[in-house]
Amino acid sequence: MASKKVTILGVPFDNFTHKEFVHTLEKRLQAQQKTFVVTANPEIVMYAHTHPEYADILSEADFITPDGIGVVKASRVLRTPIKERVPGYELMLDLLDVADREGHRVYFLGARQEVIEKLIETVPVKWPGMTLAGWHHGYFDHTDENMMAQVLSTQPDLIFVALGYPAQEQWIHDYMKQADRGLAMGVGGSFDVLSGTTKRAPKWVRKFHVEWLYRLVKQPSRWRRMLAIPRFLGSVRVQKKGKKVNPK
Repeated sequence: MASKKVTILGVPFDNFTHKEFVHTLEKRLQAQQKTFVVTANPEIVMYAHTHPEYADILSEADFITPDGIGVVKASRVLRTPIKERVPGYELMLDLLDVADREGHRVYFLGARQEVIEKLIETVPVKWPGMTLAGWHHGYFDHTDENMMAQVLSTQPDLIFVALGYPAQEQWIHDYMKQADRGLAMGVGGSFDVLSGTTKRAPKWVRKFHVEWLYRLVKQPSRWRRMLAIPRFLGSVRVQKKGKKVNPK
């Protein structure tokens, strides 16, 4: 299934519903097609807008999901509406369901040691049909070839990388050059939630698309990162007018 791309500030998003995304990725897993998935929110779009080398990496991804209601709203401003938001965390859960049904090999890379230890205790209990190919915390030299070889040797069907942007996309980009199969996706701080270390925003917060506010209340130190959102929307309005967007 092909999707029509919706380009926002140079980042080409795939215009699938969540269900369509899962179906498409499941088919690629069955066919053992190499697949690089990026889950992009406004912060990632703005970072790519100001870092051409990162934008080049995103352009080589097989799929980019609209992870963030700001991306969906931006698409409407541009009158090229994206069908719906596809949160990376929920997409990861659905792919774990697929792995559980199909017996796929899954590798988890990233987060703190204590977080990933909790994760590997939790995941096999909830998804007993999947195979835990391996795991490693995120505090390693991300250019270490030995680490790359170690992950490759486990032959994962799915690899979730929680190093935060831009590191996780750079690592996946390098990994895909050497791998001959597998689906790799950057998942940011999802391991903290999946392991139970951090609580996810309540359903009512997610319903009204104000997770950003919930996270800001929980982590006031994030306020600088939140500045990317108004800058993002401002840049989108400039794009709509057809003017050249100043990345600064």
